[in-house]
Amino acid sequence: MTKELVHVIDQISREKGISRDVLIEALSSALLSVARKKYDGRTNIDIKFDEKTGSFSFYETKTVVEKVEDEGYEISVKDAKAIDPRRAAGDEMEFPIEVKDFSRIAAQTAKQVIFQRVREAEREVIYEEFKDKVGEIVSGTISRKEKGLYFVDIGKTEALLPQRNTLPSETLKRGDRVKGFIEEIRTTPKGPEIILSRTSPELVAGLFRMEVPEISEGLVVIKDVVREPGERTKIAVYSTNASIDPVGACVGMKGTRVQSIVRELRGERIDIIPWTDDLRMLIARALSPASIERVGIVEEEKTAMVVVNDQQLSIAIGKRGQNVRLAMKLTGWDIDILSETEYSKMKMEEADKSFEESISGSAGSAGEEETPAEKETVADESDSAQNEEAVQEEQEPQEEK
Repeated sequence: MTKELVHVIDQISREKGISRDVLIEALSSALLSVARKKYDGRTNIDIKFDEKTGSFSFYETKTVVEKVEDEGYEISVKDAKAIDPRRAAGDEMEFPIEVKDFSRIAAQTAKQVIFQRVREAEREVIYEEFKDKVGEIVSGTISRKEKGLYFVDIGKTEALLPQRNTLPSETLKRGDRVKGFIEEIRTTPKGPEIILSRTSPELVAGLFRMEVPEISEGLVVIKDVVREPGERTKIAVYSTNASIDPVGACVGMKGTRVQSIVRELRGERIDIIPWTDDLRMLIARALSPASIERVGIVEEEKTAMVVVNDQQLSIAIGKRGQNVRLAMKLTGWDIDILSETEYSKMKMEEADKSFEESISGSAGSAGEEETPAEKETVADESDSAQNEEAVQEEQEPQEEK
């Protein structure tokens, strides 16, 4: 093995992270293909590598036969016994061969073959390195854009960032540094493809883990993240240590931690919400930055009615319903929002309806049954009639006398 080839192997091993044994195997295969080509493609030619001397040697294997029909593959019993008396028909013997000018051939042709064979090993190394990193965040530099795909240089390889996975407001250029969430790794004939995303809610969660030590240490836990990329994110957090404010830890001194994340997300607004098991309180917090007056819930239907000050109504609903939509995703509840004016009007209408129903019910019962006053009037009329009859009976006998 020439010094030039040794240098190539060492260089590739360092740059690509491929073991030296894999490279030597690839080189052996390349040199063997050259040797067989020189000997008209004979398949009984093979190669050996001497690890002590760092050199390759070639040999051919022949079968011992009674009558030789192909000298390239066979040797007669007589010739075999002349070399080794113990040989018999059917045995196989190895003979060293020389390939003239092989150092020049290796430097020119084998070098090209080894790079081709090494690509396969390199792909395996990349796949093994990144297959367990799905769900993590990587940082890289935009190298180029082709057919709706950004190619991101992340070190040993290039990752793919589809344009649909970028923020609506960003236009990336060559040389821009970006962070991306590893969404998946695909195995293709051309090698593994690492797919990145900048729109996933997990990107925001990962950025907070990187920026907030309390999260990486488990003192602050991310309960859930909901997001409309490029517009607004709501992240719910809670603390496992009563002495640590989860929101304050995420915001950082003078907002330094959250602002670095906002810059990475090109100005996307982030609402950090302290998680609670109190449903009413959670719903009220989820509608941040709006101030909530009261919350009513129907647990069986998982619906909530929220009342806000008239001036807070548009904030609670958000642009195109964005704020309440994210709040519903975060809590898992359907939320109806009313202003105080609408709520008061609704309560008055309910009161009027209830009053009308009570009046209507009273009138109906009166028509069906006599009231006590009416019973007393009927009784008086009956007594009066009986008295008149008694008077008439008393007067009639006096007239006869």
